[in-house]
Amino acid sequence: MSTNTPSNPNPALQKDPDDWKTGDEPMTPAQRSYLETLAQDTGEAFDDMMTKAEASKRIDELRQRSPRIAEQS
Repeated sequence: MSTNTPSNPNPALQKDPDDWKTGDEPMTPAQRSYLETLAQDTGEAFDDMMTKAEASKRIDELRQRSPRIAEQS
């Protein structure tokens, strides 16, 4: 089964989280789970009160420092 989703999407085509209409809503369960994992990997604190937009930006930050992500590259 193939998908049309590129494996390396162009960041320029992604909407800034600050511009999301639902960005001020609480983070999703998937964001929460991923952030908890990334926080453990990087030794960072986990803030469970983030909005969707804040969580998205924090995920991007922590992915750059995660040893787990570096191993996959």
